[in-house]
Amino acid sequence: MHQPHRAVDRSVRHRRAVVLGAGLTGMLAAAALAPHADEVVVVDRDDMPAGPAPRKGLPQARHAHLLWSGGARTIESLLPGTHRRWLEAGARRIALPTGLASLSPQGWLRRWPEMQYLIACTRDLLDQVVRERVLALPGVTLHPRTEPVRLLGSARGVTGVRVRDLGDGTERVLEAGLVVDATGRGSRAPRWLAELGLPEVREEVVDSGLVYATRIFRAPEGTEEFPVVHVQADSRRPGPGRTAVLVPVEDRRWLVTVSGTRGGEPTKDPALFEPFARQVRHPVIADLVAGAEPLTGVSVTRGTVNRRRFYERLAAWPAGLTVLGDAVATYNPVYGHGMSVAAHSAAALRAELTRRPLDDPRLARRVQRATGKAVDTAWALATGQDILFPGATGARPPAAAGLLRAYMDRATLTATGRPSVARALISVMTLATPATALATPDMVVAVLRGPGRRPLPGPPLTAAELAFRHARTRTPAIRP
Repeated sequence: MHQPHRAVDRSVRHRRAVVLGAGLTGMLAAAALAPHADEVVVVDRDDMPAGPAPRKGLPQARHAHLLWSGGARTIESLLPGTHRRWLEAGARRIALPTGLASLSPQGWLRRWPEMQYLIACTRDLLDQVVRERVLALPGVTLHPRTEPVRLLGSARGVTGVRVRDLGDGTERVLEAGLVVDATGRGSRAPRWLAELGLPEVREEVVDSGLVYATRIFRAPEGTEEFPVVHVQADSRRPGPGRTAVLVPVEDRRWLVTVSGTRGGEPTKDPALFEPFARQVRHPVIADLVAGAEPLTGVSVTRGTVNRRRFYERLAAWPAGLTVLGDAVATYNPVYGHGMSVAAHSAAALRAELTRRPLDDPRLARRVQRATGKAVDTAWALATGQDILFPGATGARPPAAAGLLRAYMDRATLTATGRPSVARALISVMTLATPATALATPDMVVAVLRGPGRRPLPGPPLTAAELAFRHARTRTPAIRP
């Protein structure tokens, strides 16, 4: 990285891909590119840890991350054997809704036999396994402590990127047939495109003012099969929306994340963490951690805005550049969709590469359009709820969106007592199937019929699971 720049033969450039960002999106993009390029160069500002450890460029990794089955299957298709490696490293494959005790705005979901699943572990472990596997692929190299400076080329086509070594400040040019921006929330792609002479990118922002806080606890002995416990906010209720989720992660730990919108935000004060968890719609998570040993302090994050850049709608798009993952759209993290959307975007890149070579001028535009489609469902689910909370800012949904929201509310209610609707809803929520699965004639009839069962009066935890609560609590056990 310290050699002076030399002219690179055009044929070499066309066989090289450069990925900006070594997070999950960047590594999955590199996996998609590896079979179709002689060389894939990944650059990142951070030094990558050797194991599952925190890094400066991913502060949100401290909070709960749920990798839904729609994203997990896609990652497995890009990197066969990743599932097995996650589990060997301590992650758990948790059946949904069997291993989930979830209170939706419409009531507790029954723990039906498996319909989908999730991978439960820390974000550090998820990333480390993927990074390890991608860097073992032929032709993939990582340049740490390196930042992109600007794109090379013109409005018609990007030919590479100028990068800077953060150690000694030297710069060099990486010519490429394709540059992938996977730099996340802080992406400078709008500015880079403007420098190339392209028009301003339309951006949409919906901000509920959410703040979220996380603390890790030592899980009690015997909780190896403990479910994920999730208490959601209800945007129909007056006042701030508060949530709490308990995720069993590797090394017999419980990772607990709480959140609150404007006027009801959590703080970094450890003494207030459990009391805050007791203010959500049901205190079961506070009950579970009341007697547990805390292993960390409280980590707080405020950057939870939903932001989408509509690159796919630009009238012109330069060949040789594509933008993926959080650089395109970020979501309120309580919905857990960011990683799965990133996986689907990388799969879209792979699909296009099977149809045309790396230097095909149509490739980048087609990938960008496919990425826009991959974002749609997660964006609608997140913003459709967040805009309803008090003090939320952003474009209000059109009147027709009210009918769709009423239908989704009815579907969520019906899912509490009708397994066929629960299966369809969970498949959409986990991004395993498109949202159209909820609009088939059979599904519409089932939703209109309603749940057909009385709602559960409390969390669907077994007596054995509830036995891990602090002795002073009295939450009744409900048969799952």
